[in-house]
Amino acid sequence: MTDHEPPDDVLGAGIDQDAVFEVLTRILESELAGVVRYTHYSFMITGPYRIPVVEFMRMQAEESLLHAQQAGEILTGLGGHPSQRISTIEETHRHGIADILAESLAHEMDSLRLYRELLKLVGDASVFLEEYARSHIGEEEQHQLELRKMLRDYSPTG
Repeated sequence: MTDHEPPDDVLGAGIDQDAVFEVLTRILESELAGVVRYTHYSFMITGPYRIPVVEFMRMQAEESLLHAQQAGEILTGLGGHPSQRISTIEETHRHGIADILAESLAHEMDSLRLYRELLKLVGDASVFLEEYARSHIGEEEQHQLELRKMLRDYSPTG
């Protein structure tokens, strides 16, 4: 090891560094996909609720970019290498508001699962990573609650 190389055990004992890098990479790819997903949705919204829903989607795209940047910074800070890929985004060609909100909810639930997976890996071992995971879990839980409320107007039972 040279004077410029970080130690191999950046995360400390008890943390599987490879597993943390893998989850952070999946978070990065998912959040980058969220930028594309929510931007696309903002273009496709039509109807009387267009303006507030487009605003919501664009805010989600901005937040996804911020989350991707945070994951990438943490990954590189720990000595990892960020991916240039994004998660797969299925194009359903269903662009009704209810369809877009349901797809958004599925994306948020997947993001929530990834942050919970990270928390399991770092809980009680890294305060910084634990707090990072917990704060993002809270944000993703809030997003899915908002989406569920938005979807209520579009359910068959009202």
